[in-house]
Amino acid sequence: MLPAAERLLGCVLEADTPDGAVAVRLVEVEAYRGADDAASHSHRGRTPRNAVMFGPPGHLYVYFVYGMHFCANVSCLSDGEPGAVLFRAGEVLTDPGVARVRRPTARSDAELARGPARLASLLGLARDDDGADLTDPASRVRLLAAPRVPSSSIRRGPRVGVAAAAELPWRFWIDGSRAVSPYRAGGKRSRRRTG
Repeated sequence: MLPAAERLLGCVLEADTPDGAVAVRLVEVEAYRGADDAASHSHRGRTPRNAVMFGPPGHLYVYFVYGMHFCANVSCLSDGEPGAVLFRAGEVLTDPGVARVRRPTARSDAELARGPARLASLLGLARDDDGADLTDPASRVRLLAAPRVPSSSIRRGPRVGVAAAAELPWRFWIDGSRAVSPYRAGGKRSRRRTG
């Protein structure tokens, strides 16, 4: 699964949206797998929500997080074996005007698809897209192969924003891309009381 995560770097994720086609070059991803990964949605077994994670590979797994955002992954292991790679960040390849219509609050081009929720929003990904075959040219959302990113340009580190198994170095990114999200440790936030 980790080789699949690395191989996704540089690939193009494109979607047809009501505002026009939008495509991003993937510059940051994060791997998750089955029962031995406490941060994975498949950790406790198969449910209707996480069924796409159990294969076949190449399908979109979309979920709602924090009651406000969608995030998207691609299933990547053999049919029946749970595993997926989260799309964390991308660089916009298509008309930036369309991207700005879709993400008007972005302060820079680098922020248009920086972070998994922003990337999903830019591409218009929602629960209805769950299970889409990303390898089907007729799909609304497609994953396109690209030349392999040289290993010397790939960095690896702990996952972002998860409380369990955060220390696993299963986040991969292209060194030097301004669209890569800043590292933020996970876990529960505590509130300080004053007075």
